[in-house]
Amino acid sequence: MSSAAQVAVRSAEIARILGTESDLKLFQQHLEDVLRGEAFRGSHRSGQFLRYVVEQSINGHCDELKERLIGIELFGRAPSYDTGEDAIVRVTASDVRRRLLQHYGTYGTDSEFRIRLPLGSYIPEIVRDVPVKMETAEEKEVESPLEASADLSVSSSVVEPEESAPAAQEDVKSPERAQGFWTRRKILLCCVAIAVSSIFAMWLVTRAGRIRKESLWGELFGFQWSTKLITSDPNIVEIQTLTGQTVTLSDYANQRYVPDPSKVTPELMKFSTEILRGDKAAAIDTGVAVNVAEWMDQANAGRLTIQSARNLRFADLLKDGNFILLGSPRSNPWALFYNDHLDFRFVFDQNSGQEIVENLHPHRGESAKYIPTAKGFATGQSFAVASYLRNPDHQGHVLLIAGADAEGTEAVDDLMTDSTALSAAMSQCGLPHKAPIPNFQLLLRLSTMAGSPEHSEVIACHILS
Repeated sequence: MSSAAQVAVRSAEIARILGTESDLKLFQQHLEDVLRGEAFRGSHRSGQFLRYVVEQSINGHCDELKERLIGIELFGRAPSYDTGEDAIVRVTASDVRRRLLQHYGTYGTDSEFRIRLPLGSYIPEIVRDVPVKMETAEEKEVESPLEASADLSVSSSVVEPEESAPAAQEDVKSPERAQGFWTRRKILLCCVAIAVSSIFAMWLVTRAGRIRKESLWGELFGFQWSTKLITSDPNIVEIQTLTGQTVTLSDYANQRYVPDPSKVTPELMKFSTEILRGDKAAAIDTGVAVNVAEWMDQANAGRLTIQSARNLRFADLLKDGNFILLGSPRSNPWALFYNDHLDFRFVFDQNSGQEIVENLHPHRGESAKYIPTAKGFATGQSFAVASYLRNPDHQGHVLLIAGADAEGTEAVDDLMTDSTALSAAMSQCGLPHKAPIPNFQLLLRLSTMAGSPEHSEVIACHILS
């Protein structure tokens, strides 16, 4: 079963078992009993883990129960931490499975609910054993099939449509049952939608093999995955400039746009709050989005959605799919999520008060740093970087389009959306034009005249491991 199907089925089963407010309260009390029990009393970390995955599941967030996201949100790991080297999530999950077996081995006969954590998954299963009562013939005539079920287990199949009809007839007598019915119905419809989407995706993959790709976009991103373009956040640049504080990825993800308010005057804090009203994108991003949309359309490269950086969350990136991030880390901190995979990185230089490009692994003839001489609509030279990566730990690819200034971002966009120029640059670097294309970065140098890019050229290319 695919991960999407597993999430849909598990969500439907949990909603069926905890369909009413009274059911949910009973289960929450059961969870507290488990966590206070002898099996979990000796491990605060395992208790935290069990509470986290269960609460995420009953709140409808099964799709976010993935190793990296749990490591980030529950254990405070860095977004780019190596799950191969740091096995805290897997180790804790294994310990939770052992403690659950210990708990139910002692108290299982008295438990109405059971919680399981299947091997290879972080989505819990919830099982409920409901006592069966003796019924009269008259009771059977009006009874819902849901009431007649003795074991509402998550290991059973998705709710069949015919089960819903009797429940719907009882909504006048029981508001809680009506609410549970509509919750189950909505989730069932979601499951159907996911199934339809899966069939369409399979058709799209088949269709892709028959379409003649007119640009390199089809080879870079393919047809299998949708693409999300994430615009930059010019307001966060203003905040960092005004306060003199650097907003890290963790700060930005947790909406701490002024990391240390104690070092900022009340007047400046109020002004910063005013700046952050609304959700703006850089002016250059609009043109880039239009170019990318046209490029994708020419290559029949799937669906494009656009989202602003400030509305993004970690869970949005920890999924299969293609992502295009606009702007350097100072204007789009989400770019830092991929920093560990890059040779050319943007860093803010306190001495010059601007972003520069650091080269972690200089090749022959290359510099360790590239420092722009054109600041803010000035004349001189600047630098920009195009970074193409496989989506870490997921299917799809990532494209980072970034410049030390808006002109640099525009220059990268011009290169990446010009098939002839991009093909020449990739040939110069020894990169194949057919998938699979390895991870790579292109460093551009551009000359600006009063803030307008006059000329740009690729001066370095790195194939990344």
